[in-house]
Amino acid sequence: MISIVVVTHSRALAEAAVAFAREMPNGQAVTIAIAAGLDNNTYGTDASSIAAAIEKADNPEGVLVLTDLGSAVIAAKVALELLEHDTRVRVRLCPAPLVEGLVVAVAAAGAGLSLDAVEVQALGALAAKQPVAEHTQPVARGTFALRNQHGLHLRPASKLVALVLSFEADLRIRDLTTESAPAPAASLSQVTGIGAAQGDLLEVTGTGPQAADAVMAVVALAERNFDETDGRGGAGTKRAGPLAAAPGIAIGPAWTPQHPVPQVSAQPTGDPTAEWLRLTDAVAAVRADTIRRRDQVERELGPGQADIFAAHLLFLEDIELLAQARRQLDGGRSAQVGWDRAVQVMSDQLAALPDGYQRARAADVRAVGDQVLRQLAGTPTGFASRAGILLAEDLTPADVSGLDPELVTGIVLAAGSPTGHNAILARARGIPMVVAAGLDTMARADGKIVAMDGATGELVIDPRAQTLAGFVWRAGKFDAAQTDAIAVADEPARTTDGTHIVVAANLSSVADAVTARQVGADAAGLIRTEFLFLGRMEPPTVDEQEAAYRSIAETFQGRRITFRTLDIGADKPLSYVATAAEANPFLGLRGIRLALARPKLLHDQLDAIARVASDHPVDLMFPMVSTVDELTTALAAVTRAQGLRVGVMVEVPSAALNARALAPHVDFFSIGTNDLTQYTLAAERGNAAVAGLADPYDPAVLRLIDCVTRAAGDRIDVAVCGELAADELAVPLLVGLGVRELSVAAAAIPLVKQAVRRVDMAAATALAQRALQQSSARAVRGLCGRL
Repeated sequence: MISIVVVTHSRALAEAAVAFAREMPNGQAVTIAIAAGLDNNTYGTDASSIAAAIEKADNPEGVLVLTDLGSAVIAAKVALELLEHDTRVRVRLCPAPLVEGLVVAVAAAGAGLSLDAVEVQALGALAAKQPVAEHTQPVARGTFALRNQHGLHLRPASKLVALVLSFEADLRIRDLTTESAPAPAASLSQVTGIGAAQGDLLEVTGTGPQAADAVMAVVALAERNFDETDGRGGAGTKRAGPLAAAPGIAIGPAWTPQHPVPQVSAQPTGDPTAEWLRLTDAVAAVRADTIRRRDQVERELGPGQADIFAAHLLFLEDIELLAQARRQLDGGRSAQVGWDRAVQVMSDQLAALPDGYQRARAADVRAVGDQVLRQLAGTPTGFASRAGILLAEDLTPADVSGLDPELVTGIVLAAGSPTGHNAILARARGIPMVVAAGLDTMARADGKIVAMDGATGELVIDPRAQTLAGFVWRAGKFDAAQTDAIAVADEPARTTDGTHIVVAANLSSVADAVTARQVGADAAGLIRTEFLFLGRMEPPTVDEQEAAYRSIAETFQGRRITFRTLDIGADKPLSYVATAAEANPFLGLRGIRLALARPKLLHDQLDAIARVASDHPVDLMFPMVSTVDELTTALAAVTRAQGLRVGVMVEVPSAALNARALAPHVDFFSIGTNDLTQYTLAAERGNAAVAGLADPYDPAVLRLIDCVTRAAGDRIDVAVCGELAADELAVPLLVGLGVRELSVAAAAIPLVKQAVRRVDMAAATALAQRALQQSSARAVRGLCGRL
């Protein structure tokens, strides 16, 4: 659990507050350090003492620092600068009220909540004590004319509120044109509630130590039109779609998923304090999920399109909304009813505004409110499959894994990337997918007949008879090729001169293993062990892991299987593994780096894999290896069972360029072309805006693959387990480069085997050498197409 540090001017005050807070359930179990007073009798704060207290309380789950006022805040910020970077990133300064915030924080920490969740609950303590007195005379004042087309609607208002919250100041904003009452500028509901329209003159006033700077910053933001670049408030991000993501032809009616309506329970489960804790738990969970969605959309569509999620976060943190909900709970209502009524008040305020665009934002408030209600009620967030082609802005891997392929014949996403995890799952399930189709596609296609080709990215809404007939013919041709390939899927894949190429399966579950064997997988080339660790509140035990791994091994009946150790981090966080916020998580603590930082997770997994390796042919490989030191440190923890082979994933350029130094330590290399491409070309794999740049056919990527195969020589096997291996066009190229194993989604195995059988080794080798001399991915594709 997280630790807490209390910083006050008075030692006696700190000790009394801590003693009071420890009366909370599990409060005695929480580590609380005190940095208070210059000594037992002298008031004051000292940065070095605060730093020492933080170091004493430091733990991997994080440290929450609560302060009283004034110089305590400043001293705490100075203390952070005194800490080592590795410690500093785990520390969170929280502006919650000291006593109330500490009580709530200790209760939440004792319940095992994350640092983010504890912070939200501590901040929520403000809600019950909102000021009602008149505010003092402002010390700063500024005015600006509102130029945004839809006035002070959700996007610019959220930017204003986020800016205000970054200052130590109390700002008020009012519409001078309509003579509205001043509204707190730190409340999104109050800011949007003034209903300011384009052309109105607004006044912002402030009190507090940074009031002047805050007012100037708000006026400057308004002068920039709140960073809106067009009349709609969007960023106008250029897109590169639609893009092919999972092969196959699909024709059918398009539909959008309907999420279940949350149930509202009127009966409280406890007293108002217990209901408040339930509500703040739910808000924290939704906040964490919203942050993940915001970051994903920002990568895929650009910052402008992710603004709506920033606004959702501000709704979840809105002091007026939380205060309204707390008052409802204090009146004896349940968490669901109290929250629902508070949300209704806010949405009604927006719905009553004169501007139609602003009125429409009431739906955003209700959407956020429904998310919290679903969390409170435990209502599933999934949706039922329907016949036809599914349309969505985006889908999580969990969404895709829950689809019925017999009903859902195709998927079209407004966002997304061909190398995203949802696309990988769609390919694994044999569902054609097109991504990056654009947000307007949802409205245009819903309810209409759609024809799509997941191998080319072609997408036609309401096709004419001739176009529809062409898609029907292509679908028949694709199905016939599939049928022919499946008929011989169990046979080995050999080139025309007899070179055997192993065609293995990429797996994400025990069920995947069964499917892979049914379609002729020679081996399991990549078992993504994350399936055991995600979507739960604690890590699986060694026995649980052994049971799951053994089930896969038994399904493959003596064929070799390859376990990748836990690849967590970046876009795959674990709720029970606290990690500090990272500016660029894809270049941060992920893969083997995270495993080495959490040795118990690694050791438990290695123990479970070693047990299975004692009586089954097992390979073990480490993900995201960058240096030889990382590899040797991980190898030191490996118990070498009889026959256990160890390898590394080659996913970053340093591993490919340093393959000769890695080779003496391993039995095989497995090249993950998805990550290798993104790191080589500096084009994030989930960002549709640069999807055209992130091309695995780029000669730079191919030269890195060539580095690996040359370093491996005849002693070390080389596999490719990225999505490039499933591209029939790339099969001769990879084989010509020296790759001898292709690990793909189960649905692609029959066709990849057929592609191998058409390869002439001499021609493939010559193709590979010509490809290495090309200057662009387009040129390489042209060569492959002519083979």
